[in-house]
Amino acid sequence: MNLKLRDEEAFAAEYQSEPAAEQFADERLTADQVAEKITGRPRGQVPQAATRITAFIDMHDKLLYWCVCAWEEDFTGYVIDYGTFPDQKRQYFTLRDSTHTLAASFRGAGKEGAIQAGLEKLAAELLARPWERTDGAALHIERLLIDSGYLPGVCNAVAIKAGPAVLLSKGMGLKAGNKPMAAYTRRPGERHGHNWYIPNVSRSSEFRHVAFDANSWKSFVHARLATIAGDHGALSLFGKKPEQHRLFAEHVADAESYVVTEGYGRTVHEWRAKPSKPDNHWLDCLVGCAVAASVAGVKATGQSATSRQRKRYTQDDLRRNGARESPR
Repeated sequence: MNLKLRDEEAFAAEYQSEPAAEQFADERLTADQVAEKITGRPRGQVPQAATRITAFIDMHDKLLYWCVCAWEEDFTGYVIDYGTFPDQKRQYFTLRDSTHTLAASFRGAGKEGAIQAGLEKLAAELLARPWERTDGAALHIERLLIDSGYLPGVCNAVAIKAGPAVLLSKGMGLKAGNKPMAAYTRRPGERHGHNWYIPNVSRSSEFRHVAFDANSWKSFVHARLATIAGDHGALSLFGKKPEQHRLFAEHVADAESYVVTEGYGRTVHEWRAKPSKPDNHWLDCLVGCAVAASVAGVKATGQSATSRQRKRYTQDDLRRNGARESPR
């Protein structure tokens, strides 16, 4: 049997069992449902059962959107803070009409210089901040992802300066007709997890990053938000007043819709921006926080181990394996 084929088949088999919450029902969440999914805890407070903190930054010319989440080991999650940099100092705004901008914050800098300065300042503040848990423990962000679809060189410069907790990311809108990530060939030096992988870029022009299946992870996040609070895997927001999350909830629930398609023996929800193209940036941030948690080692029931590197075979290994398989 071909070694490469055998390896791919074994890896794909590990992903045939998805958690119940992953079977995303054909029901659309509303902004009201998202906004009402609150814990009553103050902004920034980490629930006692949470063990990991992740964050994500979504970059734009005018400002940066960000989100921080706390996670239990079974993927029960909590949005503990989110915002923009610079802070817009109002509850309701759009990217288009934002008034406090990166350019205004870093006068004299060009577009890329202002973005890099903003990313450096925001990343440093988020990583340095202790996030207090209800038992008094102080946690720090374990993994911070930065969307590198735009200006990857700038993002890489920030990641190098910020340290090993920061990793670039690339969302891939895999459709039903595309090969699922679970079936990707695992090459030496790569790291594969649940619908994400970190490619080996040592001999390429790319920067180190995690690539993830955006359609799958958007469905995953929506399923978590639809899970009743108290059940394993539920995702909730801080605060006591749903109205404080109105704009965040619109980004998450109202900005995109999906169509149900099938391919490669699976059902795929293909997410698309609505024709009016409303802001969806905190949806991207929330998805990125979930991917970061998976990279850090958080697993939902039924998910495979998140990190495993393929053995680097020597010529002697290949000859021995070939000899064992030759009778077939």
